[in-house]
Amino acid sequence: MRVQITLAVFMLLPVFAVPACAYSPDEKIPDQDSISALQTKASQAQPKEQCFLYAELIHQMTEFSLREYAAGNVDKASDLLKQIQLLAHRVHLSVADDNKRLKNAEILLRHTAFRLTEMLHSSSFEDRPLVEQTLAQVNQAENEAMMQVFKK
Repeated sequence: MRVQITLAVFMLLPVFAVPACAYSPDEKIPDQDSISALQTKASQAQPKEQCFLYAELIHQMTEFSLREYAAGNVDKASDLLKQIQLLAHRVHLSVADDNKRLKNAEILLRHTAFRLTEMLHSSSFEDRPLVEQTLAQVNQAENEAMMQVFKK
C-alpha cells in the first residue's frame, strides 16, 4: 500500500508542478517597440476596436512594468503605471454597445488586475499608493466592460 501511494505521488507531482511554471509559446514578452506599435495602432483604430486594443495595451504595459520592477528599474515601472492609468481612463471612455471583442477586453483587464495585485503584494511601501491607484483604475475599467458585456 505504501509503495502505491509513493508511486502515485511521484506520478502526479509533475502534473501539478508544470502548470505553475508553464509558459505558452504564443505569448510573447512585451518590449518597448511592441508597446509603441500597439499604441499607434490603438490611436488610429476605429472606435469600436479601440476598447480591446487599449485593454491589450494595458496588459502589455503591465507585464513590461512588472518586468522592469523586478529588474530594479522602479522609475521606469512607475512611469508605465502612470501611463496605464491614463489608458484605463481611455478604456472607460471607449466602452460602448457596438464594441468588437468586448468580452476579450474584459478578460484581459481581469488578468491585468490580477497581475497588478501580485505587483502590489511584492512592491515596497513607497510604491504601493501608485500601484493601488492603477489597480483601482483597471478594476473600474474591467467592471464597466463586464457590465457592458452582460448588458448585451
